Amino acid sequence: MEIISGLETIPAYLQKVVDSKKLFRNNASLIVYDLEFIKERIQKVQYCFPDNALHALAIKASPLVNLLRTQNKDGIGLEAASLPEVYLGLKAGYKAKDIVFDSPCKTIEDLEFALTAGVRVNADSFAELERIDELYRDLGSKSLIGLRINPQMGEGNIHATSVGGKLSKFGVPADEQRGAIIEAYDKYKWLRGIHLHIGSQGMSQDQLVSAVRKVYKLASLARVVREVKGWKLDIFDMGGGFPVSYSKDQVAPDIKDYAEALELECPGLFDGSYKLITEFGRYIFANTASAISKVEYVKEQADSKIAIIHLGADFLLRKAYNPKNWHHDITVLDKHGRLKIGTDKKPYMVAGPLCFGGDVIEESIQLPVIEPGDYLVIHDVGAYTLSMWSRYNSRQMPTVLGVGRKDISILKKKETLFDILKFWS
Repeated sequence: MEIISGLETIPAYLQKVVDSKKLFRNNASLIVYDLEFIKERIQKVQYCFPDNALHALAIKASPLVNLLRTQNKDGIGLEAASLPEVYLGLKAGYKAKDIVFDSPCKTIEDLEFALTAGVRVNADSFAELERIDELYRDLGSKSLIGLRINPQMGEGNIHATSVGGKLSKFGVPADEQRGAIIEAYDKYKWLRGIHLHIGSQGMSQDQLVSAVRKVYKLASLARVVREVKGWKLDIFDMGGGFPVSYSKDQVAPDIKDYAEALELECPGLFDGSYKLITEFGRYIFANTASAISKVEYVKEQADSKIAIIHLGADFLLRKAYNPKNWHHDITVLDKHGRLKIGTDKKPYMVAGPLCFGGDVIEESIQLPVIEPGDYLVIHDVGAYTLSMWSRYNSRQMPTVLGVGRKDISILKKKETLFDILKFWS
């Protein structure tokens, strides 16, 4: 039996919500973002990387438009993995030139929209470059274009989030297509950028640095070819991979160490030779939010207990389907929002509300005594949780709050029954 300890504390931003008793009214669950911590994460990224860098926050990590709006400032952009995400970014008030469009499956219509708007585009294949070439001059586009490279550096310890192995659906393979990559930069005058991303969680810092270094060297070769023609290759998009810790027992790597290693290996990314673009999503958002769910029932078995809550595989999709690679610390509060401590004699299964047996957040976890009406706090859910919300059983998305220095704002209202009807109609 695996025993996992729950946290015996809650962060200050969450305590503000707990103290606001009215916020629990008519809410079986809440998701709460620490807006100040998000600012701190962004400021650290800005401090570690060059002043002229564009830090394009990955929309897929947390697509809440009101949350994206709070971060719209100089040097901050967005990375979009679909046309709807491009649209969300524009509606959130971001300039087209500060939005980076990455997708392995862009249609001609997608490209027409992006190129007309002036959004940055990273092509995922040679075929996509050909499509862009047909559209670019006719549209009179001002979009800056790059080519995504798969460095073929191997996978990390989470297969599902690794995209830089020998075989990947993303990008052009660096080893197998090296000559063709150089030819592309010799062919297209408008191809001014180069891009890579190998995944975030499960990748080591050494793997990340090695991947960037490999593409950096490839870019240096392509630059020589382009300089003969008086063309530029001056944009380097290093993607967004950087892991975070989801457990108090795991020490997270420091992004400052990562930046220093990159500067040593790839000095041109820091001395102004390139316009550097980052696409951090998990690092910016993951540790900056928690979810709170009321415990609806507690079932007692011979040697364990089952706590039934209002968030499960609909919210924590990766945790439910791939539990060995994902962990979220849990805190228990009583019905008044007061911290519970100690350890029950029996371990708990923490299960969600969905109608299938795999809707389980924890199989066997030691927690304080849990009673119906208590609340469970699930930590570090700011990235790749709400954005992966499942429509199975047509559950309503909960209210999402943002806690600032002075106030608590509603980032998204709880979905109504009419909202669900509209979605399925």
